Amino acid sequence: MERWSPRVELVPFRRRRLAELLALSDARGLGFDRGELSRLRGYFAHEGRDPTDVELAGLAQSWSEHCSYKSSRAFLAPAFRDLRPRSRVLGTGDAGVLRFPGGGAYALRIESHNHPSAVEPYGGAATGIGGILRDVLAVGAEPIALTDPLFFGPLDLPASEVPPGVKSPRYLAEGVIAGIRDYGNRVGVPTVSGGIYFDPSFVVNPLVNVGCVGWLPNGRPVPNRARRSGDRLVLAGGRTGRDGIGGVAFASKELTDESGSASRGAVQLGNPILKEPLIRASLEAYAEGLVAGVKDLGGGGLATASGELVHAGGFGLTVDLARVPLREAGLRPWEVWISESQERMLYDVAPASVPRFLEIFRAHDVPATDIGEVSRGPYETILWEGEPAARLRLAFRVEPPLLRRRRAARPRRLRPTPKVPDDRLEATFEELVLAADNVSREGVVRVYDHEVQGRTVVKPLHGVVTSPSHGDAAVLAPVEGGRRGLAITTAAQPWACQEDPYTGALLVVEEAARNLFSVGARPDAFSDCLNFGNPTDPHVVHDFAEAARGLADGARALGFAVPSGNVSLYNGGLGHEIPPTPVLLATGIVDDLARATTSDFKRAGDPIYLLGSSRAELGGSLWARRRGLRGLRLPSAAPVPLRRLGRALVRAMEQGLVRAAHDVADGGLASTLSEMAFGGRLGFEVDLAATGLGGAGVALVAEGGSRLVLEVPLRAARRFEATMRGVPCLRLGTVTDDGGVLRWEEKTLAGVDLVGLYDRWRGALGLP
Repeated sequence: MERWSPRVELVPFRRRRLAELLALSDARGLGFDRGELSRLRGYFAHEGRDPTDVELAGLAQSWSEHCSYKSSRAFLAPAFRDLRPRSRVLGTGDAGVLRFPGGGAYALRIESHNHPSAVEPYGGAATGIGGILRDVLAVGAEPIALTDPLFFGPLDLPASEVPPGVKSPRYLAEGVIAGIRDYGNRVGVPTVSGGIYFDPSFVVNPLVNVGCVGWLPNGRPVPNRARRSGDRLVLAGGRTGRDGIGGVAFASKELTDESGSASRGAVQLGNPILKEPLIRASLEAYAEGLVAGVKDLGGGGLATASGELVHAGGFGLTVDLARVPLREAGLRPWEVWISESQERMLYDVAPASVPRFLEIFRAHDVPATDIGEVSRGPYETILWEGEPAARLRLAFRVEPPLLRRRRAARPRRLRPTPKVPDDRLEATFEELVLAADNVSREGVVRVYDHEVQGRTVVKPLHGVVTSPSHGDAAVLAPVEGGRRGLAITTAAQPWACQEDPYTGALLVVEEAARNLFSVGARPDAFSDCLNFGNPTDPHVVHDFAEAARGLADGARALGFAVPSGNVSLYNGGLGHEIPPTPVLLATGIVDDLARATTSDFKRAGDPIYLLGSSRAELGGSLWARRRGLRGLRLPSAAPVPLRRLGRALVRAMEQGLVRAAHDVADGGLASTLSEMAFGGRLGFEVDLAATGLGGAGVALVAEGGSRLVLEVPLRAARRFEATMRGVPCLRLGTVTDDGGVLRWEEKTLAGVDLVGLYDRWRGALGLP
């Protein structure tokens, strides 16, 4: 360009040495490495000019780890390429879209907002919810459910053990829960599933993962690509400010003791009151066929959204940044280009449809502005009041080269399985039930509206109204009056993945499948959020690659499609590293809502059955974690047998042969049996010798074998056993009126006061 807008700055670049360019990148917060700077210098040397500040800012967003997946794509593509069958997967854009049996479709996506939540927990979590809602809206779906798997340091961590510059785990947890509560409740989308996990590994870097499921009644997703040259680019929603500038760069490096102050401006400001009419206006425009393509403005702001939208369609673009509605005066063009201000969407609209599109948004009192057009390409031209501010070959900006990171396996040493004492069963039982990872989450669930929209059939809390307990999955009725349901659950096993990322990832998929089987659902799909540490560490890269392989193998074996996902790297700092933490948002199909099953015991006298093979494998278990035991053998993963077991179980449920079901997870049989009894205000008598393990202690705490505990109607016991023939199924005991009795070969070893224990369990968390 011979003449640039006076509002932009030309940055001396072509003739600088790499050391100078690295200093420039650091000073401007661009995040480029030496190889990338060399490539940029070559590009602008070929162009015969220096870059503008707008161009460098846009390139930094698109080339960031957060937006480009430059360290992870090489592992994700081969692992998951065959897990998007066309017979089921209708779209793989900002969210995955799955065909729903009998008509319609649903969308799902999970992602992270970890770094912003570490700096400003309320705003970071709230805008995480706002972002995941936009991802689902951006494929044409109405958001119908939210999930929130959360990971913090121990709530009772003494202040003296909190590193300088880091906020206390309790402060973070309370702020995050409040942010999710206020945003989700105000926008009118139920939060129906999630989890709260505690470990010292998450003190410096908490994980705030949020998922969303949406509904498309016509079954036709809106594409995330431009359709034709000459279409208009319409920006709608919130006005643009300085919040969120550099957000993706902030998310693409480790936290430091200065992140809380230095990076506060990278955290966006959410506005759920605007989001609700934005959703309604978008859905109305979709229904009238006015939108040819759409992207939400998340990481990287307008730069990332516009570039990805038009490049996916094979086009270029022209945008005048001076036409972008601003929240405050004085923003420079590069700030407008990359601001991550919230509640914004970018639409590809045919010129003839623009007047009606703008009319709809005015009726909903949502700002909408025509800011540019889809061009033939291959360039993007960015203007300010009609004068050039940037001109780049679009493919160069939005397709950065992959990084081939070095990987190396961590040294691992397997220790022998320790003996679990048999003579302290009551104390062990109470210890596991009252552990922070197991106590009731009712206080948190109650602050979320999990029934708004009226679709929630099986709720997050199961059982008697006066003594609710935990369930494994929620079930929604996406179609009013419809027979089929959509089950929604989350799953994570960071401690198992820390021991062995491949097997641990398989166990995460098994947990998701068990949760779905427990409510009578057939596994259908999952979206994954892969939370890992610094990818410059070869051990982290190896962990990531193995976990991705484990998730994919588990998905194939258990019948999950994987249409969407998210990667979050650089989780750590100040010498702390999170464990490998892949988190799943999983869905399943319930063919008959009337047969959906809950976890609470229903009737005294009914037999209790244990499905699956028990194994004395304690690696990653709650019992082992509480004793600081590492290097123990993980539970053996067996996804193919679990699929057979799950199919048999769902058949039994559809025949009315199962009254209650709960999977065996953290805390082993102690947690599973207590939660089933708590929910029904009933008791149990079980013979731990039926597990076939070597002692009562290990039988009580072991989590291996991918197992479920069931209550079966007494009159249906024989039919149930016949239905389950061919899968591991044994009678464990009986539902009683009250109390817990633990036996070994019919000899009573311990009794548990469940009523007293319930009161302690229910109020122990102390959140929100």
